[in-house]
Amino acid sequence: MSRKIAVISDTHGKVPERLLTHLSKADEIWHLGDVTQPHVLIPIQNLGRPLVVVKGNCDPYGSWPEIRDLEREGFRFRLQHHPPYAFLENTTAILYGHLHQPLDDSEHGLRALNPGAVTGPRHGSAASFAWLTFPEAGKWDWQVEPL
Repeated sequence: MSRKIAVISDTHGKVPERLLTHLSKADEIWHLGDVTQPHVLIPIQNLGRPLVVVKGNCDPYGSWPEIRDLEREGFRFRLQHHPPYAFLENTTAILYGHLHQPLDDSEHGLRALNPGAVTGPRHGSAASFAWLTFPEAGKWDWQVEPL
């Protein structure tokens, strides 16, 4: 079975029960910022999955790092809240939030991916999160899932 990482963003103080149902199926959870109220992470932490969080513009100063560089299954991912201004060498994909809509952009073989927002989706998009999966050696997949 492949590793499944749930990628969420922009919860803004709310974690809907339907999100927790999805997160319970994850091997790991990455939050791309705008938690807003850190206590709302408690139900997510109670799932017992590793949780990685980066700071968003609505999060308390010093709460989490602004950028995290992680490697999984031989691929390098940069986690940040704000959209990237440049694509990075030696990075498979940049995962970011902030815009409250799912996006998938590519440049020079690198991808910039946004899972959308758990709360307050914009531009006609639904509330959403994404699955980052590794179906087999040397492959990864990104799929946005509406809530």
